[in-house]
Amino acid sequence: MTTPNPTGIHRVMHEIKRRRLDVLRVTDLTPRMRRITVGGPELAGFVSLGADDHIKLFFAENAEQQAALETMKFGGDSDGPKPAMRDYTPRRYDAALGELDIDFVLHGDGPASTWAEQAAPGQYLYAGGPRGSMIVPDMFDSYLLIGDETALPAIARRLEELPANRQVLALIEVANAAEQQTLHSAATVEVQWLHREAGQDLLSAVKGITLPSGSLYTWIATESATSRRIRRVLLDDFGVNEDFLKAAGYWRLDSATED
Repeated sequence: MTTPNPTGIHRVMHEIKRRRLDVLRVTDLTPRMRRITVGGPELAGFVSLGADDHIKLFFAENAEQQAALETMKFGGDSDGPKPAMRDYTPRRYDAALGELDIDFVLHGDGPASTWAEQAAPGQYLYAGGPRGSMIVPDMFDSYLLIGDETALPAIARRLEELPANRQVLALIEVANAAEQQTLHSAATVEVQWLHREAGQDLLSAVKGITLPSGSLYTWIATESATSRRIRRVLLDDFGVNEDFLKAAGYWRLDSATED
């Protein structure tokens, strides 16, 4: 098999637009994962080309921040009150239906989780982006996907986009068995669910894996320091090709920021 050319992986930039989106539905996927479906006229023209795209969500915590949110422009004056901002994966976008799904981890802390816990149809949500999309062409035999709950929307979306002739090993860390989700893919997928409450963790699990065969694309997203450690293990101990490895920190232990 010919080794893929790293130049095939590329970024596409998008026009950034602030959107006020209506909450259409709220669906509990697991005890700690809630899907909020938004829509409305300002969703028109939304673009998300990459499975791990990020949109910026804005959460006003007082009247001054709310006033700023309703008038703010990207790239404008940064002075004055600013609403809290968090990055989230566009889980599903249906242009025909005018719907966008965003999955929230309900962890009991922070502006995004607090908002999602009380969200109901008739409310609204401000969003911006994605600023750009990382395009990973279908040029690999296999995929290694590693992440926790915050990465689950991106992992699930990538699995749904893969064709039937691909192999996938996914390592996903969640709190317990109740947080596991049914994942769909035309590819051949092995999922290893790791339960924190049982003492299981991603770094330990990665050290014991057997890499899928053929040309491999590796994607990691979890707590920042953990992502770096996993990346180092895969490069040093497994000889994974760095050109085809992406490792992202979706949150930090000392921060309430989540994906």
